[in-house]
Amino acid sequence: MKELLAQVIAAARVVGREEVMPRYLKVAHQRKVDGSLLTEADLAAQSALFTRLHAIAPYPMLGEEMSEDAQKAVWEKGDAGFWCVDPIDGTSNFVNGLPFFAISIALVRHGRTVLGVVYDPQADEAFYAFEGGGAFMNGDPLPLKLPPDNLNRCMAGIDLKRIDRVLAGDLAREHPYASQRNLGASTLDWCYVAAGRLHIYLHGGQKMWDYAAGWLILKEAGAAVCGLNGDEFLAADPWCRSVLAAQTPELLGQWQHWVAHRLKMAAN
Repeated sequence: MKELLAQVIAAARVVGREEVMPRYLKVAHQRKVDGSLLTEADLAAQSALFTRLHAIAPYPMLGEEMSEDAQKAVWEKGDAGFWCVDPIDGTSNFVNGLPFFAISIALVRHGRTVLGVVYDPQADEAFYAFEGGGAFMNGDPLPLKLPPDNLNRCMAGIDLKRIDRVLAGDLAREHPYASQRNLGASTLDWCYVAAGRLHIYLHGGQKMWDYAAGWLILKEAGAAVCGLNGDEFLAADPWCRSVLAAQTPELLGQWQHWVAHRLKMAAN
């Protein structure tokens, strides 16, 4: 697995160098049916990743820029393994010149990620893990720094767009953490919690390519995750999973308790 991981990291770096960064700030874009952005760089990076990953290990490919039917066909037949790829996560950032976007690659077997790589080509930071092997960033073990011991000292990554309006309002007005960010690239958000750059995280609903690599990196770094309602993360619909995560299980307990109380109040 270590050799396979090294090859995947190398592939991500090459695609970042050859297909993504030469197009940064230089590429036109269009809107997909769901309103999200698509660029030539997304398509070129996905094609290059598919070619390189197939040469490393000829598993089926599931990419963000495939049709929904093709994605689901790979998932349904994927117990033996498939590559799950987001060629550029954070396309809006990429198009508008915000230097926070990443390439994400996961090897998934029986519905669980066994190898994950998230590569930020602008910062040249590769986050990676394989099951049971720990998590790293450019060779340094994760986390890079120790977490605070209390929720009120935490830096939070919060995506407000896909959650209940009452909860979103509570987070804006009465948040329990020290400060928050919404950086616009879910794959990197997971890695930033794993690294200790963010301490807690909330997202209302992610696609498989948003979380597949980051979930494993976070887990192998000793962080903790569940769904928005405290449910088991991997038990949820794989095409739309809500996220509550924290750098430690203790912080997740505090974070989950606050969110559960607010959701209960909103329901009454």
